[in-house]
Amino acid sequence: MKKILLPTDGSENAHRAGEYAIAEADLGADIIVLYVIDIDYLNALPQQDLRKKLENGLKKEGEKEIQEFKQKLEDTQCEGHCKNVNLITMIKEGKPADVILKTIDEEGIDQVIMGKSGKHGIEKLILGSTADRVVRGAKVPVNVIS
Repeated sequence: MKKILLPTDGSENAHRAGEYAIAEADLGADIIVLYVIDIDYLNALPQQDLRKKLENGLKKEGEKEIQEFKQKLEDTQCEGHCKNVNLITMIKEGKPADVILKTIDEEGIDQVIMGKSGKHGIEKLILGSTADRVVRGAKVPVNVIS
C-alpha cells in the first residue's frame, strides 16, 4: 500500500488502527492522518460570535489532538522500523464520513484503516455509524479496527 488514509478521533481504537496502518504500509508509503472537525451542529446557534468562538476552539482542539496522535504513533511505533513511512497530517471540516470519502478520492488513497468508534454512550449510537458509512461508500478497501 502506497497511500493509506488513517482517520482519527484520538481514541484508543484509532491508535490501534494507526499501529496496524504502520505495520501494513509499504516502504516509502504515505499515511495520511485525518482529523475531521464536525461543526455542522454549530449552525443551529443563533449568535454568530458564539458560533465563531466555538468553531475556533474546535479547530485548536483538533490541531492539538492530531499532533498528539501523530507523536504517540511515532514514539510507540517508529522506533527504527518505520523510518520510511511518511506520516502526513490533515485537518478538515464537515461531516466525518463525507469528508473521509471525499479525501479518498482527492488524495488517491489505496486503503483506509480506521478505528471502529472512539465515542461512548449515546455518542456511540449517533456517531458510531461513521465507519459503517465509510465501508459502504468507499471504492477502496477499508479495514475497521476495534
